Amino acid sequence: MNLAPTNLEDRFLGCILGHAIGDAVGAPFEGIPADVVYRQFGSIHRMLSNPNQSEWFYYTDDTEMSFSVAEVLIEDGEIDPRKLAAAFGRNYHPGRGYGPGTRAILDAMRDDGDWEELANTTFPGGSLGNGAAMRVAPVGLVFRRDPIAILEQARRSALPTHRHPIGIDAAQVLAAGVAYLVQLRGDFERGPFLQALRAIARTDEVSYALRIASKLTPDDSLGTLGHGLEAHRSVPTAIACFAMNPGSYLDTISAAISLGGDTDTLAAMAGALSGAWLGASAIPRHLVDRLENGAKGRDYLASLAMSLMQCPGE
Repeated sequence: MNLAPTNLEDRFLGCILGHAIGDAVGAPFEGIPADVVYRQFGSIHRMLSNPNQSEWFYYTDDTEMSFSVAEVLIEDGEIDPRKLAAAFGRNYHPGRGYGPGTRAILDAMRDDGDWEELANTTFPGGSLGNGAAMRVAPVGLVFRRDPIAILEQARRSALPTHRHPIGIDAAQVLAAGVAYLVQLRGDFERGPFLQALRAIARTDEVSYALRIASKLTPDDSLGTLGHGLEAHRSVPTAIACFAMNPGSYLDTISAAISLGGDTDTLAAMAGALSGAWLGASAIPRHLVDRLENGAKGRDYLASLAMSLMQCPGE
């Protein structure tokens, strides 16, 4: 499919805002089954297409943790897990929708407790959830030209909360997806994109889900890939939501939200990928304008995107 690539600044901004807006508009539907989403709200695409939005969209822990990753990259040019943990604790607002296990770890980060022990023991095997992948997009932006660094920096960004191989693997794949898209020139092709990501995957669970995603047709349900908290049942799904709708940010996040389940994280990850490819100029203006804009709201996120462009990433 022919898509004229946008400039790099627009893509960085698109990735950061696309992530936050997907997170924010997906949040009200979190935990609702797909059939109930449709029965109660109708077409998500039609709802989000309405330019007369009156409510504000508020981001969740997905975005709060993502800008912590960005802040550490801007300050140090790389991820130090301990410094990242300090940033998580500094930015932590429990009301942003953190799960109970993550809250325990972040409470320890904020209060100078033994968060490393909790990261190892709170979740069986160190957490195979999607929490590391949901915040990793800035890593893909900064290290877009260095495939080896992407994997290592994504691994480091996961460690404060995620020690399970699946949780780390999914974060590495999502970061690689952002990197692939933000520097892609020419046409986007779904097959080569998914093949490149599958080549990176190191766990059978993530690799298998990406293989299934590569075989989907427009008539197939993306829900077959999963929509829950487990990284291998949500990260490939978010990737597929974008890959099946590469020409439209709105189509991408609508597809993610319509699946139900972990809608904020699905739409955040899918939105980051879409924004990295299409740029901020492709995100409907009425959605951008209704994203919260407090001390670390829309304008702050935009400033982070511009600062991330100055990180060497080498």
